[in-house]
Amino acid sequence: MSPDTTASRNAFGQPMRRKEDLRLLLGQGRFTADLVTPGMALAAMVRSPHAHADIVAIDTTAAAAMPGVLAVLTGADYAADGLGGISPGGPLIRLPGTPADQGFLFQPEHPALALGRVRYVGETVVLVVAEIAEQARDAAEAVAVEYAVLPSVTDTAAAARLGAPLVWDEAPGNACFRWQAGDEAAVDAAFAGAAHTVRLETLNNRIHVASMETRGAIGTFEDGRYTLATGTQMPHGLKEALADEVFGVPREQMRVTVADVGGSFGIKNALYPEQVLVLWAARRVGRTVAWIGERGDGFLSDYQARDSVYS
Repeated sequence: MSPDTTASRNAFGQPMRRKEDLRLLLGQGRFTADLVTPGMALAAMVRSPHAHADIVAIDTTAAAAMPGVLAVLTGADYAADGLGGISPGGPLIRLPGTPADQGFLFQPEHPALALGRVRYVGETVVLVVAEIAEQARDAAEAVAVEYAVLPSVTDTAAAARLGAPLVWDEAPGNACFRWQAGDEAAVDAAFAGAAHTVRLETLNNRIHVASMETRGAIGTFEDGRYTLATGTQMPHGLKEALADEVFGVPREQMRVTVADVGGSFGIKNALYPEQVLVLWAARRVGRTVAWIGERGDGFLSDYQARDSVYS
């Protein structure tokens, strides 16, 4: 068999012509914002300015009376409609011998709208839906939220120290899980027998992606079926999470469509509150509802990475 024939049968390491470049370079891409059409309602989010606080009261009266406003929804409305929360991720392995009640596999409730307490700056507290985006943003600014601010800590190492303020009362030491790999006895023996050992603390800094295309979502509810148009790397995972965990409907009643995705680096591979909220709002108001995040939304609410301390 000739080398050329072998290469033609093995895709690994071979050049592959990209099919999307010309279209994108000519400005013919179709991103989530390009799918917004006249007649769609637009959404805006009221976000927490505090890292940790109890929600004392929410007054939506002024916002609901503003021009073009179709709905102003809170965590109480979300709970009343019986919607589920957003899963924190896949299964984790508990350390051998670790009791189940010690928080080492803690998966907290994560409703798309905060209920009772906020736990990070940028957490969604109120959803506003209006005829146009400007009306939604104006009404969002008119929502009055009273907070009772609680102690917080924003340093990873400090959050793990004894006595640090707890993000969740049920997770002592702010530990949601513990994980290990390898042969612990062999590692201990290697260190014990070493002529010299060195201890080094290393910080892997926090990362915010700031993708070229900000996050966006368009929700439609028709004839008992949901359709979400959004920029995501994981449409099948979103469909399953939305159907199984949030709305409690058969998967065939949930559809997720993806056009072009303007950058991600991992931030668009998981379910976000806004993707839940546009579907829920579409069901409530009887209209397709779109949300296109601004750059400020991204800095506050895009999932971030790293901020790890190794010692």
